[in-house]
Amino acid sequence: MSINTVGIILRQGSEEPVTIAAELAEWFARHSVCTVIDEVRPGLDLLVILGGDGTLLHVADQASRLGIPVVGINLGDLGFLTEVAKDERFQALTAILQGEFRIEKRMMLKVRLAGAHEKTEWQYALNDVVVSKGKLGRLLALATWADEELITTYRADGLIFSTPTGATAYNLSAGGPIVHPSLPSILVTPICPFMLDSRPVLLAPGTRLASRLVAYDGGEVKIIIDGRIVWDMTDNHVLEIMASERTLQLIGSSRQGYFEILRNKLGWGSLSRSRRFASPLE
Repeated sequence: MSINTVGIILRQGSEEPVTIAAELAEWFARHSVCTVIDEVRPGLDLLVILGGDGTLLHVADQASRLGIPVVGINLGDLGFLTEVAKDERFQALTAILQGEFRIEKRMMLKVRLAGAHEKTEWQYALNDVVVSKGKLGRLLALATWADEELITTYRADGLIFSTPTGATAYNLSAGGPIVHPSLPSILVTPICPFMLDSRPVLLAPGTRLASRLVAYDGGEVKIIIDGRIVWDMTDNHVLEIMASERTLQLIGSSRQGYFEILRNKLGWGSLSRSRRFASPLE
């Protein structure tokens, strides 16, 4: 992959990304690479994200639509998507310019809200689509179908439709499973369900999902896509979710494997984090 023009996307509200962006622009110029700041447009060969996962999610839709690979430099806390550590940024970018990197094609969801007489435009999610009761005190009742088969009517504070990438986001907090990002699938996870037997479901990527409010009393219900409130939902609407034809090209860290990232970010097992064990597999 030839890299001639790079976009640098900054986390807002902080001086640190501005300072680092200026340093990176000078560094790229010395390597005969042009840079643009806070712009996603055709012709970019790479996007460098300076921030946390939220900053990357903000541009995932545009990057996937234009087919621009993305690398995240983590200036936040967890950073499951922005894997490159701040102090390793020049080493990682040097490897990318030399062609020493791997691209992961991360599955995305597309979603729209269908009313009695019209449907919204499709919106795209890298992490998740959430139906949330907002400030409503009562539980939601959400009848949910996989293709044409009813899964169940969830009575819960809300419902999460997640990609494997989003499995370590809200899905994990709600008790959903961790799913390796190489496994194409759609997760359906209720938020604080009324019945303990209302469990998360893992579905094939070709599944077409639909969810509709039942026993609706006029309260506030929000549809949140990758952390952005996009629509209000009423009993006249059906939420449609499916795997997108788009994928996000995410450049991962060449220094860490997926489970090493999980161990470090989630604090799994102090023994396994402090010692290296040789694999018994040959």
